[in-house]
Amino acid sequence: MVKEIEIHGCVQIQPDMTAEDFWDAFIPFLEERGWYFGGGLSTIVDGYYLNENGTRGPHVMDGLPPIQ
Repeated sequence: MVKEIEIHGCVQIQPDMTAEDFWDAFIPFLEERGWYFGGGLSTIVDGYYLNENGTRGPHVMDGLPPIQ
């Protein structure tokens, strides 16, 4: 039997830390406990996704249905 937990959220890190720095700390944290992570990550700056080329992408709220 495999039990999984899906995570939805953001981690706030220091401004000078990169996504790779976070990844390099997060994955060992999981692996030390015998856990597995399947997925990816996105960098968000001031509410906007950061594209791979460093330009600002869409706002994190773009495309979401309105709150009722």
